[in-house]
This record gives sequence, C-alpha cells and structure tokens, in this order.
Amino acid sequence: MCQNPPRPSLEPPTHTMSDITHADDPESASTEPAETRATPARKRPKPGERRVQILQTLASMLEQPGAERITTAALAAKLDVSEAALYRHFASKAQMFEGLIEFIESSIFTLVNQIAERETSGAAQAQRIVTLILQFGEKNPGMVRVMVGDALVFENERLTVRMNQFFDRVESQLRQSLRQAAESAGSMTPTVDAGALASVITAFVVGRLQRYARSGFKRSPTEHLDAALQRLTA
Repeated sequence: MCQNPPRPSLEPPTHTMSDITHADDPESASTEPAETRATPARKRPKPGERRVQILQTLASMLEQPGAERITTAALAAKLDVSEAALYRHFASKAQMFEGLIEFIESSIFTLVNQIAERETSGAAQAQRIVTLILQFGEKNPGMVRVMVGDALVFENERLTVRMNQFFDRVESQLRQSLRQAAESAGSMTPTVDAGALASVITAFVVGRLQRYARSGFKRSPTEHLDAALQRLTA
C-alpha cells in the first residue's frame, strides 16, 4: 500500500490500517505571515505520508453506514484538501482502491506463507488461514467492504477482478493444505477431496465477511468459528 508496508506478526493477525504511521495533520502550512496567525504553522506532510493518509481516511470512511460509494469530493472534504491534491498522489480513485487491495494482499499473504511454512498439519494450516482472514476482516471493517466487493460496485471492473483473484489464491492455498490432510488420512482421491472442501471453505469465508458487512459490522465473522472449523475440516 505504501512503499514499505509494515509486516504483521504471525500471532495474532490484528494488522489494521491505523498501524501505519500517521502523517502530520493534513492541513498544509499557511502562507499567511506568522504575526497575523493565531496558531502556529503546521508542517507539510513528508513525501509518501499524504498518500498513506489518503488511504487511511478512505478505509475509515468505508466503515460508515451507506459508504458503499465514496466520491473524491467527500474524501477531499474529509481530509480538508482539494480534489486536485488527491490527484497529485493517485491518478484516479481506482488507484486509491488498488492501494487498499495491495494492503489486504500484503497483510494476508505474508502470514499465509508463514503458516504454510511453519505448520506441519494440513488441516491445521487450513484452520489457521481461515481464522487469519476472518480476524483481519474483524479488525478492518472498512476493508471488508472492499473484500466482498460492496465498495467496488461502481468502480473500475479491474478492481473486482483483482479481489476475485485474491480469493482464488486463498482457495488455491487451502486446496494445497487440504490435499496434504487428505493424503495423511489415506484418501484414495486426495486432489478431488481437497478441491471440493477448499471451495466450500472459501465460500464460508466470503459468506462470513458478507454477513459482517451487511449487518453493519454487528455480526462478528469469527462467531462460533472454532466449532465451525472443526466440522468443516474434520
């Protein structure tokens, strides 16, 4: 999302947009003479800080009711800058959403790779991957609107395609983990079994995130999660 996004730790997966260092106040330094100003001049954000600030603000606005469609005018007003100031950092609103998707991808798949490397049990890998994604969503409700596509309905189609590819990648990793579990259990058709179960579990993840978003972030995506995972991966 930014040039050097922070890497979340393996336990617990609680990485949020607010974990990124906040920039200075968004108001630029005034050109009015110092003696006529009632308050001290505020520093301009450093290079890259305004970009992060824009993404943080967009994510926070997506947490609000009825925020499926956010205009650049509303975003600029929230930041107390002009729309032209936004376009100095992003070529388009689609590029802003791409920044959020990059954050989601980096945060999730950094940990997914660590789980795959460190956890020897295929079933346990699958359970931890599901837990990771749903806990990430719970900690980042604005991002959930992006993940389930609600915030992308009126945006460039490539954003929806990219988010779909995210879940395809999740399903692929689950398939690998579950194939390992099926082989360990002595399945005669481990590839078929793993593929079917990975599809079901991915649909479960998407469904939990959709319910969370459409309940106004009241229904936790991790509700009764341990019991559900035991039944799904048994």
